Amino acid sequence: MGYQRFFTGIGLGLVLSVCLACSQRVLLSEPAVPTPPDAVAENISPEQAREGTAVAAELSAPAAPELSAVAQEWIANATGGMVNPPRKDVRLIAISDLNSAYGSTDYDPEVDKAIALLPYWQPDLVVCSGDMVAGQKASLTPEQIKAMWQAFDDHVAAPLREQNIPFGFTIGNHDASGARGPNNTFLFQQERDLATAYWTAPEHSSGVNFIDRTDFPFFYTFEQQGIFYMAWDGSSSRIPADKLAWVKQALASDAAQQAKARILISHLPLYGVAVGRDRPGEVMENADQLRTMLERYNVHTYISGHQHAYYPGHRGQLQLLHTGILGSGPRLLIDSSLPAWKVLTVIDIDFNDPELTTYTTYDIQTLRTIEYDELPRFLAGHNGVVLRRDISYDELAPDEKSFCEQRLGKTLCTGNLPFPRPRTYAA
Repeated sequence: MGYQRFFTGIGLGLVLSVCLACSQRVLLSEPAVPTPPDAVAENISPEQAREGTAVAAELSAPAAPELSAVAQEWIANATGGMVNPPRKDVRLIAISDLNSAYGSTDYDPEVDKAIALLPYWQPDLVVCSGDMVAGQKASLTPEQIKAMWQAFDDHVAAPLREQNIPFGFTIGNHDASGARGPNNTFLFQQERDLATAYWTAPEHSSGVNFIDRTDFPFFYTFEQQGIFYMAWDGSSSRIPADKLAWVKQALASDAAQQAKARILISHLPLYGVAVGRDRPGEVMENADQLRTMLERYNVHTYISGHQHAYYPGHRGQLQLLHTGILGSGPRLLIDSSLPAWKVLTVIDIDFNDPELTTYTTYDIQTLRTIEYDELPRFLAGHNGVVLRRDISYDELAPDEKSFCEQRLGKTLCTGNLPFPRPRTYAA
């Protein structure tokens, strides 16, 4: 009997040990509860805005996505080889105006090409200056508008999510126009409602670290890697007084002012640069006053679309990146015989560089880079001169200054002198 009890005890002990080991293995292998997409996107402190969000750094970085075979072929066949600029502290890719004809759910091949090439550059963030879909037409039905946003998701947003690339964007006039009628109501309220429904759906998370998304997707702020971003509703030319007050408050905040740099994303630019768009209504009203305000709060770069022409400029202390276009309808620069390119710009940011940003811009059709010296030294648009970003006003020749002053008058040509080199705004 003693032996029987002994062996029975050993057997029970072995069974208990196996059960405990199995339970421990199950607990250790239990998948963690996934963090909601926007759970880390709230309450960014000034310290996080200055140093970059700590939460994102704690997450294990996913493996870089691989280039597709067709993307590898494009790169291999690029005439003279395809440039890949040296990576710096932060890398952005700027795109804009992706849409085709009114109501279209198709995208030009250059849009798909740009998205397929993203793994080549491995950006930290993609920014878009609006016109992601082809709205701004009263006859479009809700079903048609939803279909356009679904097509955008299929071609652009879903691939970005799959590549774990955050997407900072602003609303364009073809996405959800802010134009108002005589009674001050939105002329395209239905499009604004459906754009809001698309962007606020959890499955369409843009992946950015929101600071203020109270009026998302029209007016909001976010932080990525120590840079403060603001997107404002530049889908029409006027910012209402209450929204302008929000802009000033947001830019004056500790999160903005303690950040390493400040960047604003708008659809309409401040100044006209393109044939057919160099006129009132196609730029922001009171451009010089807005620019002065942005300078006061040390905004470094104003990224815009709508003009359908690429031009890397500056006026006063503000860098002005006119992003050009990937979709239908590229336009010529004013006073220029250059071709109307479709482009994508890689922006490399070096916090120790006095100029802060370096642009590498590609003609997306040929993958050739567009150099500054190919572009006009300045553009004398109807509401003020914009200088190429590597040119100061003092460097203009007498005949160039004379041309500008004869067209615009001295005030709109000189603005506030001197036009300084780009500056770094570090905390």
